[in-house]
Order: sequence, then structure tokens, then C-alpha cells
Amino acid sequence: MSVTRSAQARPQLQQIIEEMIDSGFIGVTLRVHDEQGEWAGTAGAAELGGSAGPPVDGHVRIGSSTKTFVATVVLRLVAEGRLGLDDPVAAHLEGFGLDPRITVRMLLQHTSGVFNFTGDFDPDGTYVPGSPATSSGEEWVAARFTTFQPEELVRLALSKPARFEPGTGWRYSNTNYVLARLLIEKVTGRPPADEMRRLIIEPLGLTGTVQPSDEVDVPEPYAHAYYRSEQGTVDVTRHNPSWISSGGDMISTTRDLQTFISALVGGRLLPAALLEEMCAPHPTGIPGAGYGLGVFVQTTEGGGTVINHNGGIAGHAALMYSTPDGARTLTAALNYTDDPTLSLGPAFQKATERLVKEVFDAPQEKVSSS
Repeated sequence: MSVTRSAQARPQLQQIIEEMIDSGFIGVTLRVHDEQGEWAGTAGAAELGGSAGPPVDGHVRIGSSTKTFVATVVLRLVAEGRLGLDDPVAAHLEGFGLDPRITVRMLLQHTSGVFNFTGDFDPDGTYVPGSPATSSGEEWVAARFTTFQPEELVRLALSKPARFEPGTGWRYSNTNYVLARLLIEKVTGRPPADEMRRLIIEPLGLTGTVQPSDEVDVPEPYAHAYYRSEQGTVDVTRHNPSWISSGGDMISTTRDLQTFISALVGGRLLPAALLEEMCAPHPTGIPGAGYGLGVFVQTTEGGGTVINHNGGIAGHAALMYSTPDGARTLTAALNYTDDPTLSLGPAFQKATERLVKEVFDAPQEKVSSS
């Protein structure tokens, strides 16, 4: 265990992340910035059987937190006049047979109705498998170094019936953000990773953030991720993230995530009108949580509001939260052993609820600089 104190000690936070280890996680790194200053702490280990804790500024696959980055790039292109939020996506992406009623806004908001290529549910609750690489844990482990093209993921999704008429419902779908990736490439003529660097990574000086395409490595330092398969527990830190594409392929650090979310909600990346659109919650059916354009807008137990997008991907996970004014932020990196039953799901949910309550609902006192 280690703690970095640029503010006063935070025993409550340290206790929560240590209890996360007790519940089954291998390692946790937490970073909080609020009226008490900035605090970062770790608990657990960087790898199974190891004694060293996870690196405080280690790299982690951030999963669906990627969506906030991708949405920000799209909105920056809207601000530059490259496309409009209410443009039909089919006008920019020909050849897929997209429903012409689907707009750019619907992609970012998950209101397009497009099938989720990683698997989805029919109205009667029947699970419909998606990509072969994601239909079972065993197949994913076997195919984890395979390269998938974003176009093939989209075509697979479009071969399935739509979940609902465009704009008439809400359903989380990774396909929306693969389409957003293709949209970025189409309207700019540049690889999406280049636009990510131009519009976000370089302006903010995010030295630990990358958007890979089919690169399998995670930059050092990092904590290891694992998957429990029929063949035993496999280290899956190295894998080809093209299977998820822009639905969740990015790598970052807790420090970079804090810088990014603070800059985003603070108005440093988007014009005020577009930031307002991004953070306007659309009903999701999830209690206390609406979805804007690439962000959840969540009501805390104490009645406050947080802008957030967490993500998990094959033994790595990230938390990213901020108050709407950026005054308080919480970011975290987790490493664990994933499995087909998502057995750590309840523990993950309980821990995040406790962290949000501690950081965003507990009274804060500014630390004196004297």
C-alpha cells in the first residue's frame, strides 16, 4: 500500500480502496482533487502474487471512459464546422445502409437504436450474441491478438434488427462510438488517433494517454489485468483492443483522466453551448442517471450532480467523475481478474457508490495554506 499526500491524509478514502482489495480486486489507484487539495493512494498489488503495489501514475485500459474522449473530438469538429449534431450520419458514411434518420447526436447519446456489436438483448430479455470475439470469454481469450476492422464491427451490428426506431429510446451500444470513429476519419481525412492528439492530448499535455488501433502493449508502468478461463487464469494485459475499437480502446492514467475531465467541464475544450448540450441528460431508465453526449449525468445520494463515465475492459477498469464546475474530481484505475460471470460487478458497484458518497456528498473544508 502507498499514499501520496499533497493534501491532508484521507483515511476514509484509503479504507474504501483497501476494502475493495478485500472484496476481490487485485489493485486500486485512486486520485481525488477537491477543496482539501489533491490526494492519491493505492492499495493491493500490481500483479497476482506480487508484493509491489500498483503504480500511482500507472497506465490502465480505460474501457468505456474512451467514449467521453471520442464525443469531445466529435463536438470539437462540430465547433469547427466540419459537421452538425443533427446531420444524418448516412450522409457522411455511405455504403453501410444506415437508417437516414440516425443523426450524429443520436450516436453520441445512444439513441440511434443500433444493435450493440458486443452483444445485446431482445425486448423479451433474450441475449443476442455479437462479435465472435465477445460472445464468450473463451473465444475472447483465444482471439485477443486478432485485428478487427471497425467497418466489420459496424456491418455485424447492422446485420441485426435495430433495437428501436431512431430517437425513440435509449440503449447503450458500443456500435455508436465505432460509427463516431469512422465519422471522425471521414470528415477529417485523418486517423482518429491523430485528431485525438490534435484536439485533446497535446493541448492538455496528457503524457500518459494514447488511443491505439491494434497495438497490443500498455506503456510502462502498469498493473496487470487477468481473465479466468477454462485453461486457468491468463494475463491479458497485452491484447489487441481493435475488438472494441472506439467503444473502449484507450489507455490513460488517473492523473491524465483528472486533467481531462476537469478541463472538459471547465470549458477549456468546448464552446459553452456545446458543453451545455454534452451535459444535458437524456432519460436512460437508470435510476438517478441520465446520458448526455458521451457522459452520464448522475444524481448523488446527497442530491448533488456529477458528470461521469466509467469503463471496464478485460481485467482493467477506470473511474472518472467530476462536479459540473470541476471543483471536485475523482479518478481511479483498477486491476482485477475478470471472468465470464462478471463476479466482481456487485463489489465494483458498491465501492463506486461509497467513493462517490465520500467525495461528492461529504462536507468539505478547504485546507489552510498557512
